[in-house]
Amino acid sequence: MAEATASAGAAEARPASWRARLSWAMFDWANQPYFTVITTFIFAPYFTSKVIGDPVQGQSLWGFTTAFSAVLVALGAPFLGAIADAGGRRKPWLLVFQILLAFGCALLWLAQPGQPQLLPLVLLGLILANIAAEYSIMFNNALLPGLETPRHIGRLSGIGWGMGYVGGLIALFAVLIVSQPELVGITPPPGEALLGLRRDAFEAERIIGPAAALWLAVFVLPMFLFTPDRPGSGQPFTSVVKAGIRRVIATIRHIRQYGNLLRFLIAYMIYYDGLVAVIGFGGIYAAGIFGWGTTELGLFGIALNVIAIPAAIAGGWLDDRIGSKRAVQWAIASVGLGTLGILSITADSVLFGIAVAPRAPDVGLFSSTGERVFFACAVLLGLGMGPMQAASRTLVARLSPPDMVGEFYGLYSLSGRATTFLAPLLIGIATAVFSTQRIAAAIVLVFLAIGFAILWRVKEPAH
Repeated sequence: MAEATASAGAAEARPASWRARLSWAMFDWANQPYFTVITTFIFAPYFTSKVIGDPVQGQSLWGFTTAFSAVLVALGAPFLGAIADAGGRRKPWLLVFQILLAFGCALLWLAQPGQPQLLPLVLLGLILANIAAEYSIMFNNALLPGLETPRHIGRLSGIGWGMGYVGGLIALFAVLIVSQPELVGITPPPGEALLGLRRDAFEAERIIGPAAALWLAVFVLPMFLFTPDRPGSGQPFTSVVKAGIRRVIATIRHIRQYGNLLRFLIAYMIYYDGLVAVIGFGGIYAAGIFGWGTTELGLFGIALNVIAIPAAIAGGWLDDRIGSKRAVQWAIASVGLGTLGILSITADSVLFGIAVAPRAPDVGLFSSTGERVFFACAVLLGLGMGPMQAASRTLVARLSPPDMVGEFYGLYSLSGRATTFLAPLLIGIATAVFSTQRIAAAIVLVFLAIGFAILWRVKEPAH
């Protein structure tokens, strides 16, 4: 069952219809706002700086919460993937976890400063949403090999990521317009944002969760309606569960037979941990050193997504031309350079010691040298983060045996989450110990470098 058959099973001989493929790509469009406006650019900095009230303590708590979610994902992903393989169908699992994701997002409305009694429900919403989002991605990824030919599977994966970034970009624009309508020439009543949302209660930031849930419910429908699922096995659910568990145990026992794929999963486990950390803590870091609010963070997110959209689509083309492994390596290098640049920035210096004037209050957006250098580093992050994720997803399809795609995407999710708790945990601990947010970028660089080194030994089959 080995790696020799992996490339042959990367996809069916003929692609699915254009409507089926486009609907599959719409999944990324529907889910990306959760990652863009909640876990990265808007809600995460709001949670750490406003709800918790202390950027350092808030970053530490966010790290611990993310780590706990990642552990739960890592424990369940291989078994759920193997169970889905045994049962055949993926969409019922997708439906369950998309509903849970929407519910978790809706709970974030309760994240109001000065209401500590609601904090447990907010954390529950974050944990539930994190887990459901990752499991949803796992099952959606498992649909990919049956939709496109091996030669063009990278292109479809890149288009999906590109559409996701477009969705995230639109969501960021919407958040900015609602929270800061003055940016587009709209003057709401005093003390209010658009839609009558109260500024003093931070309702424009809190509405992000329920709005993401609504967005998800609307735009994920085409995938459920038009993308084909694998046929069901017809076996009772209990039999399917037992078969899936036995398959995972058997795979673990004979894991050396899949040594090439194992090396990739270990590499991915490490470099993806670094990517998640730099995406998750980049906005938090900028909010801490520059004092950025919703407007600055939103515009920063928009700029990053504008870069990431063509990069992800071009990365899919590059994936099919030079191979998934090389595309991932170029992406890691780009993210690493951007992270190194971020590490070099403080409130009053750039490039490891060049003194600059700190950001002055009540001046134009991004007017300081430090902010501009930060933006330049973000360009490198944007160029790399989409291709890294899209090409990694494709490489699993190229390496996996055809009858074990779900299980190996489960192991892919496991590897993506087995140590994803580690970088946030180390960042949380190091931030608390050293009382500096800068330590986050240094930890990210270590994870990227180790992942890159291990990936070098992975052999990609011809396609």
